[in-house]
Parts: sequence; structure tokens; C-alpha cells
Amino acid sequence: MKTEELKRRLLNGCKKLKENEEVLTQIDSHFGDADHGLTMRKIADGITEAVASSDSRVKGLFDNVAEKVGLLNGGSAVPLWNSWLQGIADVSPESEEASLQELKEMFANGMEEFDFMSGAKVGDKTIMDALKPASDAIEKADDEKSLFADAAKAAKEGAEKTKEFTARFGRAKSYGEKTLGTMDAGALSMSLFFEGMAEE
Repeated sequence: MKTEELKRRLLNGCKKLKENEEVLTQIDSHFGDADHGLTMRKIADGITEAVASSDSRVKGLFDNVAEKVGLLNGGSAVPLWNSWLQGIADVSPESEEASLQELKEMFANGMEEFDFMSGAKVGDKTIMDALKPASDAIEKADDEKSLFADAAKAAKEGAEKTKEFTARFGRAKSYGEKTLGTMDAGALSMSLFFEGMAEE
């Protein structure tokens, strides 16, 4: 997959996040600080700026994206997304194209770095509930075309499932079983990003 296509997919993911800013804020207002929509818009804007100023190398693109996100002031999502994106960048190829195997290695490393930073597990009602299934889907993908589509489907299913979980992290943790029935905002934002990336 060429850098230019990865750029387009990243921009589509950012667009999807910004289109759903109010939805993310509304969900986060139930048991959080009601700032997740704003934080995700900042992350989307940062990624968009990074894409515009990146060269044609895959590594150059993701290094730039990770750096931009890492410099943002925002909620807990900022360091988590930075760790994920930096993990992807660390093993990205210096060339203008990433093979299927290289894409798998990139997202696997991103997952590993995110896991180290987060400490959350699937079922804890966090971003992990969308990112882990998406990462697993990428690892199993048969070709580049289905890679992001499979990841988006898995992330969406994971985000939906958070309605069945009790929050175990962050401010929402103190609400206990009251969090049942509400989707996790962080899982939804990650799902939306993959949904955008799946668009051609």
C-alpha cells in the first residue's frame, strides 16, 4: 500500500472522528469529563496537519503523525493514541510503500505499544475493546484491500460490546454497574477511525 493511499485513509479516519464529535461528547458526558469529543477533534486535526506536511515515505508519515499527536494537550486519549501511532511508526518502512506483511507488523507493534501504555484488557470498557479486535483482524487479513475493512468491522463489534461491560478504568469506574448499557466513548472513537480508514 503506497504512502499516498495511507494518507487518504488517515484523512478519512480523521473526517469520521470530526463528524461524530458531538456524539462522542454526549456519550462521555454520562460517566466521564465530557471532553472526549473535543480531544478526538484535536487528535484528528493533529493527524490532518501531519499528513499535509509529510513526505512520501511510510515511516516519515507515521513518525510525523505520532509526533503531532504527542504534542497535543488533551485528555487521557492523547498519550494512548500517541503510543499506538508511535508503535506503528517505529517499524514502518522507509520506502514509499508498505507490503501486506509490513502493514501487519506495523499495526502489531502499535498494538504492543498501546497495550504497554494502557494496561487495560478486553472487557474493561476502554479503547482496548475496539483496538484489540481490529488489530487481530489485521493480523489475519488475506490482502491489503480487506485489511482495513476487516479491522473496521471488528472494531465496531468490539465497541458495541462495551455496552455489556462495567467500566474498570478512569472516572467511569466509580459509577460501577450504572455504566452498563452505555457504549465506551474511547472504543467508539477508535471504531470510527477504522471505519474511516476502511473507505477507499
